[in-house]
Amino acid sequence: MAIKDKPQGCTNLKLRQLGRVVTRHYDRYLASVDLKNTQYALLSHVVKLGPIRPSDLARRMQMDASTLTRNLQLLAAQGWLEIGEGKDARSRLVVATAAGREKRTQGQRAWKEAQLALNELLGNERVMALHALLDASIETLEEGTV
Repeated sequence: MAIKDKPQGCTNLKLRQLGRVVTRHYDRYLASVDLKNTQYALLSHVVKLGPIRPSDLARRMQMDASTLTRNLQLLAAQGWLEIGEGKDARSRLVVATAAGREKRTQGQRAWKEAQLALNELLGNERVMALHALLDASIETLEEGTV
């Protein structure tokens, strides 16, 4: 096999670069409703899954607990989430407030605009191929680390 038939460069670096570019794209749209991509994703998960324990939310979002805790506190400070007591003194539950549900609705509209614009920029076929490649890669890598 010739060297040009082998992958060149660092896959991690390329994925991180793509992630940053795509995040900036979505952030431009979500800024119109005073949200960042990470905030919208977290708010959406809590609206969909809540009330939910932070540890369960971190697992579902594949985030580390300390990053999640910081982001939860920021959204709670905005009045979009409440972090209350759970079944016992050691557990907590996160739930979206009415303001948080409204903010998520605003975010959904901005997210949809961002998604449609990205589809237009890349082309629907490329986006579908990218999704298929990413899904297959995630599945393969998760199976390899069990």
